[in-house]
Amino acid sequence: MKRFALAALMACIGHTAFAADAGHWGYAGAEGPEQWAKLSPDNYACQSGKNQSPVDLKGSIHAALKPLKMDYKAGGNEVLNNGHTLQVGFTPGSALWLDGERFELKQYHFHAPSENLIAGVSYPLEVHLVHADKDGNLAVVAVMFKEGAENKALAALWPQLPKEAGLKTALATPLSAAALLPAKHAYYRFSGSLTTPPCSEGVRWLVMKNPVTVSKAQVAEFAEVIHHPNNRPVQALNGRPVLD
Repeated sequence: MKRFALAALMACIGHTAFAADAGHWGYAGAEGPEQWAKLSPDNYACQSGKNQSPVDLKGSIHAALKPLKMDYKAGGNEVLNNGHTLQVGFTPGSALWLDGERFELKQYHFHAPSENLIAGVSYPLEVHLVHADKDGNLAVVAVMFKEGAENKALAALWPQLPKEAGLKTALATPLSAAALLPAKHAYYRFSGSLTTPPCSEGVRWLVMKNPVTVSKAQVAEFAEVIHHPNNRPVQALNGRPVLD
């Protein structure tokens, strides 16, 4: 399962055939989230999985979580429009340390509106920083964006977005994921899955408690490129603890 999840992740990073590989999935109608498991046998977890993402983060249990250790370099060198999201790919060198293991930052991508909710609240934008350790285990750091001042990190990225699905562009200046993080790194933690087909489970989710700002115009620019909401509905916790 770990290798399968990583393979799906790397396919998403590496080429635009990912959508076709996963059975031409989408976010509405006959290809929408309720149909994902029917589109390909590989997507069985989208329906039968019990530890699915995203979730509504509520009723958290105080667990004195350790501070996150992150070392993010300016390694974001390309941005891909894969038809489902806009995704910044990274060269090796940026990492998160979690549970005694090093997780390499592979890519970050965006969902509008947010996929995860915090105490029932939806945000206009969410970014997922996707990491993998040497064994293919995945960890995702999620950051929420609330409407407010223009986001400086997005202001550097948005003008370079490829406008059509299937296009990839090189970034003029390498970007660091650190610019997307809030000043304080308090977070929620839960065990979940990929939020896109094949919905593989065993993903460690770390959702920042504090949002950063994004302007209404910046959210509109993202929508103009993607053309549709790209958030999977929240999934049942099924007894999973949410730690803080």
